[in-house]
Amino acid sequence: MTKKYFGTDGIRGKVGVPPITADFLLKLGWATGRVFAKEGHGFVLVGKDTRISGYMFESALEAGLTAAGVDTRLLGPMPTPGIAYLTRTLRARAGIVISASHNPYYDNGIKFFSVQGTKLPDEIEQKIEHYIDSPMTTVESSKLGKAKRIVDAAGRYIEFCKASVPPGLDFNGMRIIIDCAHGATYHIAPHVFRELGAEVVTLGTEPNGLNINDECGSTKPDKLVATVLAYRADLGIALDGDGDRVLMVDHKGEIVDGDELIYIIAKARMEAGLLTGPVVGTLMTNLGMEHGLKRLGINLLRAKVGDRYVMEMLVENNGILGGENSGHIICLDRTTTGDGIIAALQVMAEMQYSGKNLYELKSGMEKYPQVLINIKASKKVNLDDNESLQKAVKSVEKKLGDKGRVLLRSSGTEPLIRVMVEGENEDLVNKYAQQLADDVKNVIGA
Repeated sequence: MTKKYFGTDGIRGKVGVPPITADFLLKLGWATGRVFAKEGHGFVLVGKDTRISGYMFESALEAGLTAAGVDTRLLGPMPTPGIAYLTRTLRARAGIVISASHNPYYDNGIKFFSVQGTKLPDEIEQKIEHYIDSPMTTVESSKLGKAKRIVDAAGRYIEFCKASVPPGLDFNGMRIIIDCAHGATYHIAPHVFRELGAEVVTLGTEPNGLNINDECGSTKPDKLVATVLAYRADLGIALDGDGDRVLMVDHKGEIVDGDELIYIIAKARMEAGLLTGPVVGTLMTNLGMEHGLKRLGINLLRAKVGDRYVMEMLVENNGILGGENSGHIICLDRTTTGDGIIAALQVMAEMQYSGKNLYELKSGMEKYPQVLINIKASKKVNLDDNESLQKAVKSVEKKLGDKGRVLLRSSGTEPLIRVMVEGENEDLVNKYAQQLADDVKNVIGA
């Protein structure tokens, strides 16, 4: 059944443009309350990142939940994975995250977590959508919900993150640079790594509501690279605005992406005898990671792009590790969702155990040159049914053989068509990617 409002990662868009408006969020809070009121007594957690519109949407959701007769517990600025953790450990009916993740400040969105700390199943999202399109009512005054703030949320999550590495392990003598993207981890990540013994230099820890992800964080790591080199740090950590993604920078200033980080964690788990099931990537996962894992005897499965699809495939195949090259990494042996801080900690733990630096650890896999071109699309295009585009894709695939890949897909979160080509020869990859991008533009009239 097609969903009207929910996409692959909740609901997201530009603030003030439907559905990301105060009146819609009021109705969404009420609809969520109606669904979870039927599940029994309890409360719903609401947390947010640092963008300015979070105040408005927090109030709107609270009002809607209250009108539906559901209690609210407000967390304030908290990383998305922290909200997932607290939803589970506080036994909340659900957790609501107000965040547009790596998007600019003028966007915002809503994500949900179940009591298990995982994304809501489709049937619950469909029930919420049913109520969104129903007339809003208010329970009688004696049954209205109440709202309270949880004041120790940050401390609880900090301790959880620290517990994701073995007791007795510390990072004494390690100098690291952390870029929090002026986002939800600004008051969390520095404490985690300092309390584990590392010398920490921070970037992006002064949010003002407008600077989240602005030329910083995992989408813009240039400043982090320069700071790692200037301080002669052992590594750099770049988180995104809501803390569910991470990229790292080695001591040479080279960026280590999600595929390479997953490879490092997978190899460490395998050597410790702790890796179960396959590793799950996506259609965007670099072919070099697949070949690197294969040499280790580890199978890679590819899910559709989106962490919920990675999670579904992990659960179906009894896997514990998966993620995306963007840095969304799921370590199911440590937590229930993608978590940038916890993924970084697993990599640093392997550095300490192996005595190798990050540059050495990533060298086990060799990334293929990969070109991604994003094309703005003002209208939806059925890429699978377009005969000329499919013919062009097959032609490039034939030329690349088993030494490359082609992917043509519509973004699930933005009005974009993504063209991806990878292979051994960088010049050919660039040539074929541009050819396909031109073909797409001709079809959509861009």
